[in-house]
Amino acid sequence: MNAVKSKARSALWRISRLFGLPQGLAFLPACTLAAYWAGGEAALLFASLIVPLLYSAFGQITPPEELPARDTATGLPLRKAAQVQLDGALAQQGGPHGRVAALVIAVEGVADVAQRLGLPAGDDVLEKTGQRLCSALRDSDLVVRAEGDCFAVALSPMARGDLETVLQICARLQEAVREPISLDATAVYVSAAIGFCLAERSPAQNGDAMLKSAETAMLEARAHGPGAIRAFSADMQVAAKSRSDMIDDLAVALEKRQIQPWFQPQLSTDTGQICGFEALARWQHPRRGVVPPGAFLSAIEQAGLARQLGEEMLVQALSALRAWDAAGLEVPTIGVNFSGHELRDPHFADHIHWELDRFGLAPERLAVEILETVVCNRPDDMIVRNIAALAELGCRIDLDDFGTGQTSIVSIRRFPVSRLKIDRSFVTNVDNDRDQQDMVAAILTMSERLGLETLAEGVETPSEHAMLAQLGCTAVQGFGIAHPMPFDDTIEWITRHNEKLAHYPVIRRHMG
Repeated sequence: MNAVKSKARSALWRISRLFGLPQGLAFLPACTLAAYWAGGEAALLFASLIVPLLYSAFGQITPPEELPARDTATGLPLRKAAQVQLDGALAQQGGPHGRVAALVIAVEGVADVAQRLGLPAGDDVLEKTGQRLCSALRDSDLVVRAEGDCFAVALSPMARGDLETVLQICARLQEAVREPISLDATAVYVSAAIGFCLAERSPAQNGDAMLKSAETAMLEARAHGPGAIRAFSADMQVAAKSRSDMIDDLAVALEKRQIQPWFQPQLSTDTGQICGFEALARWQHPRRGVVPPGAFLSAIEQAGLARQLGEEMLVQALSALRAWDAAGLEVPTIGVNFSGHELRDPHFADHIHWELDRFGLAPERLAVEILETVVCNRPDDMIVRNIAALAELGCRIDLDDFGTGQTSIVSIRRFPVSRLKIDRSFVTNVDNDRDQQDMVAAILTMSERLGLETLAEGVETPSEHAMLAQLGCTAVQGFGIAHPMPFDDTIEWITRHNEKLAHYPVIRRHMG
């Protein structure tokens, strides 16, 4: 019924445009002449009176608000339409009773599809996703295209529009989005992070405020990983403001080189000698002091500064290697973390090669550290090609935080991994906890069978160090060995460690 009304209004609008334009005046003599030929003087008199009245009436018709602009890729209305519908729903219910809600849905993975299959494929994914969202909702609910790879939903008044009900709706929409999408006989997968705002929680009782609040909740959801759902709250608004301020500060911090690598040593469990350092980002904030990476890395990603940070870390890490060489200190490798965003750059491997040549360093001295979640969640062709190219170049490939994601043995063999870095959650209390020992032993056995080295992260006590050596772990790293330190402190630490090394017994790995 609504579609019929919409078509009628569209036809009326086209007629009104014809009579409202100056060209429409040409129809007046033609209409009167046709009336005279068809019905004589009586018809001529009638046409002379009626046609000017019709012209006057149609000329006053303005474009109907119910015909909003539409998105070219999906055919859906734009954000303004959702705002208007929410305004109308709030007015009808006479105040905030929690029966109206706004949703913002971020479709994750569209950029990867566009990069692999082309921009038209990305548009196809958005179009089909929009259709699925519409199918999963009531006819009275409105789905619109928002900015980027996002959709917004104006939920019409519900008899029971509480938090639990809207969460169930969000889960249903996520299920619809997760279904495989067929593109030219290729199945692609995307997911959705959803933020929503109930009318009763909106800072202001209008559609624009509800949509902005839902957008804030969506950003919070995306910050907590793929497929998250978040409801807007007042505290979230404060956190969003703080995050926005941090993003502004980060751009300045990178420009002024306030974010620097700090270096944490890695020791061989066989000899106790230094087998490498890992470069870890630290922000020397002018007011808050040293800020750890967990407090700002997500903001770096949101601000689109991941590549700039990665470049800064790489250059300074390679500079540190060359400085240790110049000081006559043996540091075999330096580990640098790279994000999934950087690994999807088609020119990433070439850039690494160029930087190594510029510093005159052998590729095997760089350990490219990749989070297990990147390997698990982003097994696209570009990441595979970049990792393979770096391994062929001679770089070491370290799979970081192993055990916290969902990487299978098949995935490990698909990538040319050199070493597994066992997450600290398996290392804590490994000297006393039999279950921890069994878990680490299983990882080490698998690694040995696959020909992979191992490094245990988060080692905090000498007894944990000793147990890991006995179990067969290749190397260790953690506060029990040394905290991350600025480069200026590393030379003194390396010198002291080498001087003390002769006084410690060599810890041999358990071979049984």
